[in-house]
Parts: sequence; structure tokens; C-alpha cells
Amino acid sequence: MVDPITLSAAVGWGVSAVGWLASPIIPRLLNKAFALLDFNATEKLKIVDIQVLQLLRVMEVVDESTYRVRLEPLLDKLKSAIYEAEDILDSIEYQRLKKQIEDGKSDGSKMDSLKKKVRFATPSSPLKDKVTGISKVELKKSLQKIESAIHDACEILKQLNLPCVINDNGRPAVATNACSAGISPPVRVIGRDKDRHKIIAMLHEKENQCQANTVSGTFYSVIGIHGIAGSGKSTLARCIYDHEKKQKQENKEGHFEIVIWVHVSQKFELDSIFRDMFEGATGKECPKLNSLHALKERLEEVLLGKQILLILDDVWHNSRNSEDHEELQKLISPLNVGKAGSRILVTSRTEDALLALGAAQERCIPISDLDDEMFLEMFMYYALGDARVGGHDRRKLETIGEDIAKKLKRSPLAARTVGARLRKNLKVEIWMREKDQDLLKETMGALWWSYQYLDEQVRRCFAYCSIFPRRHRLTRDELVKLWVAEGFIKTSKPEEEMEDVAREYFNELLSASFLQPGHDGMVDYFTIHDLLCDLAEEVSGRDCFRMEKGFTGEVPQDVRYFFVGTYDREKLTKKISGLQNLRTLIINDVIRVESNACEFFACMFTMLTGLRKLRVLNIKVQVIEPHCISVPDSIGQLKHLRCFVFMVGALTRVTLPCAFTKLYHMQVADFGYCMGLTFSSEDMMNLVNLRCVISRTNLEFPNIGRLTWLQMLSLYTIRKEQGYESHQLKHLNKLQDKMEIRGLENVQTKEEAVQINLAGKEKLTELVLQWDEGSCSPEVQAQVLEGLCPSKYLERLQISQYHGMTLPSWMMGGHNGGPKNLQKLELWGWVQLGPAPDLEAFIHLRSLYLFSCSWDTLPGNMEHLTSLRKLEIWNCRNIRSLPTLPKSLEEFKVAGCSWNALPANIEHLTSLKELDIHGCENIQSLPTLPNSLKEITVRYCNHKFMRSCMTIDDPNWQKIEHIPNKTIRF
Repeated sequence: MVDPITLSAAVGWGVSAVGWLASPIIPRLLNKAFALLDFNATEKLKIVDIQVLQLLRVMEVVDESTYRVRLEPLLDKLKSAIYEAEDILDSIEYQRLKKQIEDGKSDGSKMDSLKKKVRFATPSSPLKDKVTGISKVELKKSLQKIESAIHDACEILKQLNLPCVINDNGRPAVATNACSAGISPPVRVIGRDKDRHKIIAMLHEKENQCQANTVSGTFYSVIGIHGIAGSGKSTLARCIYDHEKKQKQENKEGHFEIVIWVHVSQKFELDSIFRDMFEGATGKECPKLNSLHALKERLEEVLLGKQILLILDDVWHNSRNSEDHEELQKLISPLNVGKAGSRILVTSRTEDALLALGAAQERCIPISDLDDEMFLEMFMYYALGDARVGGHDRRKLETIGEDIAKKLKRSPLAARTVGARLRKNLKVEIWMREKDQDLLKETMGALWWSYQYLDEQVRRCFAYCSIFPRRHRLTRDELVKLWVAEGFIKTSKPEEEMEDVAREYFNELLSASFLQPGHDGMVDYFTIHDLLCDLAEEVSGRDCFRMEKGFTGEVPQDVRYFFVGTYDREKLTKKISGLQNLRTLIINDVIRVESNACEFFACMFTMLTGLRKLRVLNIKVQVIEPHCISVPDSIGQLKHLRCFVFMVGALTRVTLPCAFTKLYHMQVADFGYCMGLTFSSEDMMNLVNLRCVISRTNLEFPNIGRLTWLQMLSLYTIRKEQGYESHQLKHLNKLQDKMEIRGLENVQTKEEAVQINLAGKEKLTELVLQWDEGSCSPEVQAQVLEGLCPSKYLERLQISQYHGMTLPSWMMGGHNGGPKNLQKLELWGWVQLGPAPDLEAFIHLRSLYLFSCSWDTLPGNMEHLTSLRKLEIWNCRNIRSLPTLPKSLEEFKVAGCSWNALPANIEHLTSLKELDIHGCENIQSLPTLPNSLKEITVRYCNHKFMRSCMTIDDPNWQKIEHIPNKTIRF
């Protein structure tokens, strides 16, 4: 871990305060507060602006001064006062919302216009205490704290006789339409050939050629790479990992039978590491086992007798802690069952960790420094690369880049982060100005410099990320919801959505390498490099805090954002009882409730309601019996709450109390995979800020159409009862991502379908349209589907149980709009007889799925679908032949079909990579298959046919002999 004193010296003593001062939050708060107090503060605000500017510019000088300690208490006082003012203004806003809602009900005004009134209403007269519920004395007191802190700090600065900066050139603005450079190039390995060849040679040495480990009696040896944070250890190890994986796939001589990559980090759980090892070794999800011992035994079964390469990335070790050594030995113990010649490759910041794992001294390799030429090549790759810059300007940038690179102390991480930042603004004057800055103090200096160049609000968002454990997998949507709920997002235009602005902040962090992308095969996620975690922790100060396993210390009483990694009811109750300023509580562990669920949650929420300033509450719950939870009425006391995540299991039902509708600030309500979600009140339309309701079940409250700011509604069922009609969807045009509409049998006319206004829901990317089978006439269905024309921006469409005899014009190439850029189309249970209609409108289609459809032929224009990559046909028993298929096709599956042969033209599909034949019992032989095929799967077909595919020299076997990956399954 980076030494706190060194880190503080590198990045600046008052970074969190600087972030607060740099933000426009102070003048905005003061302006709004003075307006509420009916006080014209124009002149006073001008004075405050000048004082804030002086503080900002002079603090850089104070950073090097011995006087800096004198300012820290004042800046802490300032930040505390700003938080306090925010909370008071938030309470005032709550009272305003309450009054607007009550007035709207009493005078019969329409709720559809309420949100607009609430958002743009400004007080025209002094607010009385009885109206706001807030004492104006409290507000004045907070304002005085802010003014006093700024004034006192400026007075001290005058006494320190420090140079003052009069002219403020500001920091270069982050370009919203950055140059053609865009996001920085992918990580590139430069100048590591010598280290790479050396380590690969060690991996493949014969056991009798060296004594590579200090632990006798083991079948493996340990090789280690060590060096400072950000020096490129992980990148080098990943390069070696990729090389060895390729060797294994190509079955090269001496290859490892199993190659595994595991990230360890500072704190780790053995069961989590063993699961990662299992999944890395098998490529399959690790089974859920009830003990660490059982998990280890299952892992050893997989590794038994195999020659293994295990790469452990980012291992930490405290030589003064004997328990650390024991845990590391347990971590690698499963390799004791491997074959002689197995290897462990370790990366760590310290050599001690490598020695603790059993590496011989000569096998502990310090990562070599890049020479100036190689480092410059790396830096210029990230800063300039192949960006389109004129020859003259390019030469100038290269010259300036040489000088900037010298200040980065050859840190690969600094090359990426600083280079990515410069790449966003390829102007000679900007690079020249930054060349003269004296902020690049080794790697942390470079990171601090890049941090300063983030937008003010983006800095606050980044600092907030320090609440999460290191290497915690973040998702974009998760962060966006949290940032919005915390009030970090500021919009400058009425039409701007806060979520859209938050995504811009996220993209800025990503493009500057403050977030690193990853993918686990199912979802995209993002992590923060350990060095950047150090920076985030420093800039957040005492605002953010984590309580992880084994924590025994004290929680700072002024903490605002709190993450609990391991749930301990008694300890948690004791630790958080006095945290009156807490705004975020995330309990990441699953809370198991085995009995008396009602009593348990009553006690829990009684404790939580003492935290009156909470804006985010995130809880994961597993209820054993009964599978029913009623959230207590006391939740209504959390009037600041904006994000309520109450994750429950798939068998659990949740009931929300009437008091829930009093949470007027509520933006996100996430109930995970709950079986049922019931609202005790029909006044859900009071939640005028509600943007997102996440539940896999249908929402049981009427008149959802009044929540016009709703952005996520995963499932809606149309009914023939008041409050659940199809027109409820008419004005929900902010909906985005995926939506499923059921109960379409309750829509009787084209006009009703048009009222749903799918064409106006331009942010929906995935849509499911579903009828109840046999519930209305084919003629009515045809008219309704015609009126359900989706937005032209739709990417994925599924239509289920459509029995109409004609297709709508928007699917047939009509000129009335429709999703012309559709990427994926799924058709379930279509019963039109005869040939399938041509899909003329969808020339950009990449995936086509047909399930239980009644056509006897596929669309005749398929050869024109030149973007089609994947075709799946399941249980379509009337289809006897195929049309000409596009050469772009890479994956073709048929299942449950009645053909007696595959299409004869399949040999001409020279781009086909995968063929899957499933449940087609009439097929007896194969045609000539294209040489491009890399994988074929035959499952649950005619037994005689399947055996022939496995019998050497059989004609069917000969036709698949050239395919490397063959699966035949009875």
C-alpha cells in the first residue's frame, strides 16, 4: 500500500477541500439559500466568488508550505457547513414537493403537469417556518458557517505572505466533442520483450535443470514479478498468460494442460479465490458448495495429475503478520495435487510476498524500467497514436510530448492516464501549457495531475468510488444511479436528463483510464486500479468509509458514505448508531433471516430511521420462511431517500407500506428478482421523481401513466380494468433499455395500439410483445400489430403468439417508419400457414430466431440479409427446405424440424463457422459442408444418423472429419 505520508505529499494536502471549492456548489447553494430567505445577495456572492478563487489558486503554493496545517481545520469546517446547507435545502425541497402534491389533489389539477411545476417553481415570497418545516435560523447559521470559513481562510493566507495568483486562466475544459482521438487505445506491451522471454523460459525449464522453489516436496515452482504500483507487472503477466493459453489451444509441445488467471489483491477470501481457480480451470461456473473444505476438494479433483500454470496477480503480504503467510500457503495448497512441472507466476508490489509463496531468490524478478526511448514510444502511443493531426502540429506535439514524458518517471500507468487525458485535447497551446506545470511528481503526481483535469463534478463522482472495496466490479448503470441519487449530477439545460449527464461523467472517467473495463463472458464491468484507489481514498478524505471482514476499529462520526462488506448485526448496530450525517449505507453482504421476519425488519428499520439524512440504502436479504416481507411504515421517515435497493430472492414477495408514497425524492426502487411486489397504497403517482422500478414481476398499482419521468419499466401487463389500460403507456416516452408488454389480447383496435406510442419511445433498445395464446381473433391481432410500430432506434424485438394472417407494413418494408436498424429478431409461436413473408425492412439484421412457427419455408429474401450472422430454427416442423442463405452467416442451428435432409447449398456458405442440429429425427445424411466450419453439434436426432457421424469412414463421418470441434449427443 502506498505510504499515506508519501501519498499526501504527492497529491496535495487539501485535495478534498479543493474539490469542494472548485465545484460551483458554493455559489449555487448560496444563491438558492439567499433567494429562499428573500435576500438580494448579488454583491455578497461576487465577494465570495473572488475569495473562493483566491483560495483555489493559492492552495497549490500552500501545498509546499509548513503552514498548511493551519488551513486544514478551516477547510473541514467549510465542507461540513456545505453538507449541512445541502441537507437543509433538501428538506425545504421536500416540503415544497409535499405542498405541491397536496395542492394538486385539493384543486383537482392534473398530476401529469405536476412534475413540471415542481421542477421550475421558484419561491416568490419568504418561506415561513410552518410551510417549510425548517427554521430559517438554521439556514442562516449554515450560510454564516460557509462565509466564515472562506473569510477566515483568506485572512490566514494574507498573514502567510504567500504569492497570490491574480489572473486565473482556469483549467482546460474537458471537450464534449473531443478530437477524433476518442477513447484511448487498448493497452499495449512495449519494451518488455526481455522480461517476457526470460519468464517464459523459466516456466518451461525442466525440473532437473533448476531448484526453482524453496518449499520441498511440492510439484510446482514459483516465479515472481515485483515492482511499484503502476509499473506494468499485470500487463506483462497478462501477456505471458495469453501466450501460454495460445500454446495450450494449439497443443504445442510442453504446453500446460491448465492455465488459470486469478486476481488476488490486498484482501481476499479463500472460497472466492478457489471458485475463480475452478472456473478458470474448467471454463464452467463453480457449483455452490456448503463449505470451504468441499470447495477445495472439488477443485483438487479438477487439478489432479495435471500440469498447471497458475497466475496470481497483485498478491499482498505483511511480513510482520504471520497470519498473512498462512493464508498465502492455503491459497496455493490445491496445486499440491498437480503434476510435476506445474508453475505459479506471481505479481506483487513487494518481494516479500514472492518469498512467502516459496519462490527462490533468483526467481524473484524485479520488473525492469523502460528506457527513455521505449517509454516515450509508449507515452506517445497513448497521447497521440494515430490521431488525425496535421504534419506541422504533429511534429510540435511530439516535441512537447518528449518533455512531458520526462516528468512521468517512466511509469506505464502514468503514460496511459496522462496520455489519455492529453489525447482528448490535441492542441499545441494546451500541451505547451501543461509542459510547464510542476505537478507530475512520480506516478501519483501524474495521477493527481490527471485528476485535476477532470470536470469538477466528475471529481466528486470519482472520489465517491472509494466507498467500494478494491477491485470491486462496478457497472455503469449502478454508478449512474448512485451519483444521481447523491446529487452529484448538475444539469445546465431543462431538457437534459441527469442520467445522460452522469453517463457523460462515466465516459470521461473511462476515457481517462480512471476506470478499467472488463468482461466475464456475460456482462461488462469496470474496476479501478489500486493506484487510483489510493488517489480516490485520499481525495475523499473521511467522507467515505468501508467496514470489511475483521474490522475492529472505530468508524469516523462525520462519515457520509458507508460500505459494509460483511454483515454482523450487533457490530453494525453499534457502529452506525451515531452516524447522524450518513447519506449512503450499502450492506453488500446477504442478510439471512431465518424466522420472525416481520419483527426483524421492524427492528432494522427502526435503527435505520435514526439515520435521517440517508439518500441511498442498499440491502440484500434472504428470507428462509415465510417468503413474504412487509417493509415497515418507519421507512417513511427517511425523507431524503432517493435510492432504495432491497434485493430479495426469487421466491420472496414484498409489500410496501402507504408511507412509501411519502418519499417524494425517491428515484430508484430496486427489488431484484422478487416473486411479487404489492403496494398498499394507490398513491404511487405521488413519487414524482421516480425514474426506475426494478422487479421481474408486474407492478401492482394503477395509473402508472402519471409517472411520466419513469425511465425503466421492465414488465407491464395490459388489463381490462381501470388504471391498467393500454393508454397508461402513452406518455411514458422516457422509458429506456428493455421493456416487455404482455396482455396484448386486451387491445382491441389499431387505434388503441397506436395510443401506446411505441414509436415515441426512442430510448427503448429491446422490446417484447406478447399475446396470450388463442385469446383473440387473428384479424384483431393483425390490426393491433400494425399499430404497435416501434421506434426506428429499436435494436432487439421479440413477438410471441402472433396468429394474424398478415404482417404489418413496418415489417414488410413499408414507408411508415419502424425499426429499420433492427439487429435481433425473435418470432415465437407464429401460426401463419404457407411461406414466411419476406423481412425486407430488416436489412441490418444480425440474428434471427424462429421458435415453433408454422411456415413451410423461410423468408425468400434471406440472401439479401447480408449482415445476418446467426440463424436458429427450433421446432418449426413444417419447414422442408431452405432458401439461399447469405454468405455472412456464421452460426446456423435447427431444432425439432421435420426435414429429411439439410439444404444442398450449404457447401456454398463459405463464411459459416458453426452448425447445430437439434432434435431433427428425419435427417439421415449430411450434404457436403463448407470448409469454413469450426464447430458442429448434433443433438437428439435420429440414432442411426448420429452413430454414422461417429463411425470412422462412414460417409457422414467423412463429411465432418475436417471440423475441429465436434459434439454428438444422444
